[in-house]
Amino acid sequence: MKSPEEPRIIIALDYKDKISTLALVDQLEPSLCRLKVGKELFVRCGPDLVKILIDKGFDVFLDLKFHDIPNTVAAACQAAADMGVWMVNVHASGGRKMMEYAREAIQNNEHQPLLIGVTVLTSLNRQDIAEVGLDLEPADQVLRLAKLANDSGLDGVVCSPQEVSALKQEIGQNFCLVTPGVRPKGADIGDQQRIMTPSQALTSGSDYLVIGRPITAHNEPLKALKNIIEECQNI
Repeated sequence: MKSPEEPRIIIALDYKDKISTLALVDQLEPSLCRLKVGKELFVRCGPDLVKILIDKGFDVFLDLKFHDIPNTVAAACQAAADMGVWMVNVHASGGRKMMEYAREAIQNNEHQPLLIGVTVLTSLNRQDIAEVGLDLEPADQVLRLAKLANDSGLDGVVCSPQEVSALKQEIGQNFCLVTPGVRPKGADIGDQQRIMTPSQALTSGSDYLVIGRPITAHNEPLKALKNIIEECQNI
């Protein structure tokens, strides 16, 4: 799924405009990180910004969390593949048929992005998911959805670093795990609930770490990135 040399850190570009985004990106190096474009930035700047990032040499994770009827999600995933993104995601709670359609839509594409399922958002705790009718621990729902995603042909899932070890044990080492909720020691946890440090997450088995503000809000983003990479190399 990954080589030891490839970048393991995905930087979340949580900006409102192209100028701010590119001001940050121009301080980074494609050999050290990948980039995540989420809903707000994509809605404001669209595919053109994604193309600019790809043309600069960065792998892009298009984090739009598609969740709709199977045909609509399949078409969206096909569009993402045509755009040339490295990774795209869908909500695993959309069900088996939706995920299978998404897989089929891109499997014969000239460019095949990694297809990742979203399990339980790291901002949610047990009380939050109980309010939407799931009377169980978040980790149990994550495992259920991850198994369904694997059975549906997805490459992996997005999950909390706290669930990584169990998923690797239950599903296997080749199932790709992308973990937000990663904060260096001393960093503000923001709106995340289930978190770990980068070194803890990698030790547990995370394949890729999504990190935003500890890098993007730093006055020296490249230095912050390199510090995290150094911490991870010492595990």
